[in-house]
Amino acid sequence: MYNGADSLVILLAEFEASSKQLISDLTSSLQKNLPTLGCPSGVEIQFWTHEWEKHGTCSESSLKQHDYFEITVNLKQKANLIDALTSEGIQAAGNSYNLSSIKEAIEKGVGFTPFIECNVDSSDNRQLYQVYLCVDTSGSNFIQCPVFLHGKCGFEIEFSIF
Repeated sequence: MYNGADSLVILLAEFEASSKQLISDLTSSLQKNLPTLGCPSGVEIQFWTHEWEKHGTCSESSLKQHDYFEITVNLKQKANLIDALTSEGIQAAGNSYNLSSIKEAIEKGVGFTPFIECNVDSSDNRQLYQVYLCVDTSGSNFIQCPVFLHGKCGFEIEFSIF
């Protein structure tokens, strides 16, 4: 007889296996465009399962899991955030940049204002952590976000090497 924790582990493993099968034709594209940057590396299916459970299920009424990931890859390529930043001289090299410069570079490249989320490292440096862009209900086009979250970014933030 399994306890609750064992059952959860089995259900998660079954979900990950079915997810892997559902998106198997996207695996190489996801590994390139939506890798996990956390440690340990090589656990992409767990990361993608998390992304589906946390974000994708909100779109489940109109997008199936495969469509969600296909659209996610397309939007990442369309946004091309690294190119938007580097074209304005902002590079992932451990340097600090003005928050407004980062926002302006992304807005110039994508056409819409992003929300920037930062984390704080052990030395109390604010680091670029996530970039949020809003999309329409079809998931195909960026739109201006109706509301922005309040973050903990300072005036200067570090764009770390990843």
